[in-house]
Amino acid sequence: MDKGTLHILQNAPEGLQHRILEWLRLDKNEETRREVLDLCQRQDWSELNSRFSQRILFGTAGLRSRMEAGTNRLNSLVILQATQGLARYIASQFPKNKVAVVGHDHRFHSKEFATVTAAVFLRAGFKVLYLNPGDTLVHTPLVPFTVDHLNASVGVMITASHNPKMDNGYKVYFANGCQIIPPHDLNIARSIDQNLEPWEPSWDWPTVIQAAEKEDRIVYVKDQMTQLYTKTAELQLIGGRKVLRNPGSGPWFVYTPMHGVGSEIFSRISEDVLGIKENEDYLCVPEQKHPDPSFPTVSFPNPEEKGALDKAIELASQNGINLVIANDPDADRFSLAVFDSKTANWRQLTGNEIGFLFAYQQFEMYKAMDDIFQKEHPLVLLNSTVSSQMIKKMAEVEGFHYEDTLTGFKWIGNRARDLEKKGFFAPFGYEEAIGYMFTQMEHDKDGISASLMFLLSYYHWVYDAHKFPLDILEDGYKKYGVFKEYNGYYIVDNPKIMKETFDYIRNDRKPGTQYPEAIGSEFQVVSFRDLTLGFQSDTSDHIPTLPVDPNSQMITVCAKPTHDNVERDHVRFTIRGSGTEPKLKVYIEACSGSETGAQQLAKQMWDTLQEVWFRPQTTGLVTDF
Repeated sequence: MDKGTLHILQNAPEGLQHRILEWLRLDKNEETRREVLDLCQRQDWSELNSRFSQRILFGTAGLRSRMEAGTNRLNSLVILQATQGLARYIASQFPKNKVAVVGHDHRFHSKEFATVTAAVFLRAGFKVLYLNPGDTLVHTPLVPFTVDHLNASVGVMITASHNPKMDNGYKVYFANGCQIIPPHDLNIARSIDQNLEPWEPSWDWPTVIQAAEKEDRIVYVKDQMTQLYTKTAELQLIGGRKVLRNPGSGPWFVYTPMHGVGSEIFSRISEDVLGIKENEDYLCVPEQKHPDPSFPTVSFPNPEEKGALDKAIELASQNGINLVIANDPDADRFSLAVFDSKTANWRQLTGNEIGFLFAYQQFEMYKAMDDIFQKEHPLVLLNSTVSSQMIKKMAEVEGFHYEDTLTGFKWIGNRARDLEKKGFFAPFGYEEAIGYMFTQMEHDKDGISASLMFLLSYYHWVYDAHKFPLDILEDGYKKYGVFKEYNGYYIVDNPKIMKETFDYIRNDRKPGTQYPEAIGSEFQVVSFRDLTLGFQSDTSDHIPTLPVDPNSQMITVCAKPTHDNVERDHVRFTIRGSGTEPKLKVYIEACSGSETGAQQLAKQMWDTLQEVWFRPQTTGLVTDF
């Protein structure tokens, strides 16, 4: 470092100078070193402090952040340190099975980060099953699939899923093919802190990998695993069923991979498994077909976002097609839109509506199974606690089992594993944020599996039974009640305000009671669950049925309108602090006898919560909803 920079650093705020010097001592990446040195030259202490005030936290599924220099960002040094800590911890858990799966998508720096990850695992004595020979790409679900089928002890996927283009992520899977849950996440974070000094001082990653190739300690398995993934989908997921094509009828759906990695695997698996081909049976949005990390045609590469499916819908409309399906950029999520002939408009289904359609499909498939299998393996379907309760009601009416979990597929996947060990058949779980898990493939969300399952069902619903997805939803509403959601969030920049808001809610109760029994004059509380303090009103011992975490804020309430005698009408909502953003998230779902009634009830709860509990004028909470 030149003397000028050292002199400038003397003007840095207390503590910041040491953190910057330590970074420059450890980092051998010229690009990120230059970033830091340029910021020092400009004396941009505010920006430097935001990047170096703390270390990025290893949490839900690993790491995710903007790609920049600094301990609080994602870069080669942070990836190196994270992998050193992860490798040490996994080696302590599986000393006789040091095998790691590594894959990456098309994001900026994804190949670089995956190379660092693979090289560090090799330095730690692991055998690496690498999914990206040359310049190839893979979709995220292939990593947990490979962990399962090749008996690895850990898997890492470099992807930021549907985050903005300058983000990337480091997604970790445990030996059971599921995302990391406590206590492993905290233990890994502790191990990372203990392994910050780089083991490879030269940072010569190609040399490390070339040496491992000669010793057969790194194996390139994409072709093998893609073939197995396709065969598993055909035999276990689809069960040999095919779409019966109508020759000459032309394309009947539009597909978009949203500038991501989905097109390659989707085109192969849809042809091999379902027998449908691009241009003959479907059209792919040409502007969004090929991987492009700049995502030029969408402002935010998330199929949930308003306008994200516009190009796909436009292409469908031009060709008289009534169905659009989409994957997010790493192809682990799934969304769809259908043309509603009753309104003559396109309608994008919510994550919960799609979840119900899959639950309906899985229940119908289960009923067709052998009686002995059904007796030995009771059906159970799962979703997260912020997702719809419609399949809970369906389970009550139809007589199968249902469970909810904490948010995130780390909980859904691990719980499905637990239930399978007890003899249950747990083929499906979902979360309202368009994530769908089919356990015949892997115990994590999979947008490609979801695409196959939906296309198979859609074709037979529409062309055999002459029923459209909206008809099946309407039938479900008539039988189980109409469930409608009203989800939103408040911006909370100050963690102190977050705690004060939740404490205010907990204390909005009469003397001598344990929880709020009403929300203003509009709603009567039926049940109250606090997963921060560990209280649940409707269990015999008041111990929650889900794991408690005193470090995160989360409350779930079931309530009924005070002035409504309709038995079916009720509202369930969850409020929680986001683990990755400065947001207080609100998930409201109302059940009523009509769509209008359910929508009005959900909105009424939002307004009541805003007035009685969130009080923006007093707390300073801000929302656009």
